[in-house]
Amino acid sequence: MNDSQTSRKLHPPVVPIPQDPFLPQGRLQRLVSMFPPSQFGRYIAVGVFNTLFGYICFAFALTLLNRALPLRWISLTVVLASILSTPVNITIAYFGYKLFVFRTQGDYLMEWLKCFAVYGTGMIPGLVALSALTRLLQTGIHHHTAAAHTVLAAVESHLGGWALLTVQHLVTGKAMAGYIAGAVVIGISTIYSFVGHKHVTFRKRPI
Repeated sequence: MNDSQTSRKLHPPVVPIPQDPFLPQGRLQRLVSMFPPSQFGRYIAVGVFNTLFGYICFAFALTLLNRALPLRWISLTVVLASILSTPVNITIAYFGYKLFVFRTQGDYLMEWLKCFAVYGTGMIPGLVALSALTRLLQTGIHHHTAAAHTVLAAVESHLGGWALLTVQHLVTGKAMAGYIAGAVVIGISTIYSFVGHKHVTFRKRPI
């Protein structure tokens, strides 16, 4: 047996391992690879907090604006409430993602600005969707006014003060559409923002 045959016996040729047939192929596979389980799990955990915090800020701003502006302007009021609450929400989200999800070092100012850029690219479509969805929900709520009054009658005897005024404001008026639309739009933006933060805000520089 010559040297080449001995070498092939000791070191058999490397062959590619067949791909798992259960893994998605092509573009779908690349899409799935964008969401590493551990990282995306941390993102969801931080995102839940950010979503709740962001929605509370949005709802608080919307409540103040609804008291100051006529309800007939609600489709514009929701946009203004979103704009007013956005800087605080983005800043809180940035620190959560940096410290607990992507765990990058330094570059605070640059990453913070990139974070605003990522959210900014989705802000205009989000605001358009927010206004349009609010109008759509207003129409649906108008057709269920009788049921809303029944709900109010059942709970108002157990409430008082600010809580009662808030429930009356939500159930009897069209303002509720704004709160529902805000929750839907914030939820949809979560997936978009993860991809943007992973590939733009917290993208690791090649060593």
